Amino acid sequence: MSTLEIKDLHVHVETKEGIKQILKGASLTVHSGETHAIMGPNGSGKSTLAYTLAGHPKYVVDSGEALLDGQDILKMTPDERAKAGLFLAMQYPVEVPGVSMTNFLRTAKTEIDGEAPGVRQWTKELSEAMKRLKMDPKFATRSVNEGFSGGEKKRAEVLQLELLKPKFAILDETDSGLDVDALRIVSEGVNRAKEANQFGILMVTHYTRILKYIKPDIVHVFADGHFVKTGGPELADELEENGYDAYLPEGADSESALA
Repeated sequence: MSTLEIKDLHVHVETKEGIKQILKGASLTVHSGETHAIMGPNGSGKSTLAYTLAGHPKYVVDSGEALLDGQDILKMTPDERAKAGLFLAMQYPVEVPGVSMTNFLRTAKTEIDGEAPGVRQWTKELSEAMKRLKMDPKFATRSVNEGFSGGEKKRAEVLQLELLKPKFAILDETDSGLDVDALRIVSEGVNRAKEANQFGILMVTHYTRILKYIKPDIVHVFADGHFVKTGGPELADELEENGYDAYLPEGADSESALA
């Protein structure tokens, strides 16, 4: 069993107006096989937490730790974090012109495993995974995400998740921009990958619709840069009904929290 432990994490970004503190003492522990939903208003720091864990250079860590099986990943480069078992499915996956999906995925798999997968076995695994995600086989030879629709990009993210087999997957608003059919296919892919590999999930979302497909064990409310409440799946229903106003700093509301 693996453990991802976030301890009192403080993070800022530099803006034109000066330093802006975003994470203000975030702490969380996730174990293998657990699904944690992180919900909260826009601008509360949910995506900052995700990208800080992945190693985005924009986010500067002031203090705190993020331990993956006892190793502080904040001291690692982004590729080292991936090799340690961390995976980020981005809200807005980037396009990589000139690099085919096949070459990208095989290179990533080689770096993570330390050896190249056999060509025949790899081709079979890739083909079967794409079929399960209802992806056209032609996408294997296309440049990474170039010209893909929003739903196709999200399927490509889940394809990576299924093939790379991380210890922990951070899903940053994976439901964003998906219609009902695409949401179901993407969610089924996440569930299938989790069942096969028993990784832990941190799922950042605003809405409960994805939680109907990817069932959380634990739901957290994230506001003003830290976790303010934790509960079971019923907490998501409460948030759907009542919103986030009760968890915002005094004098703020869900509109002023938007960023």
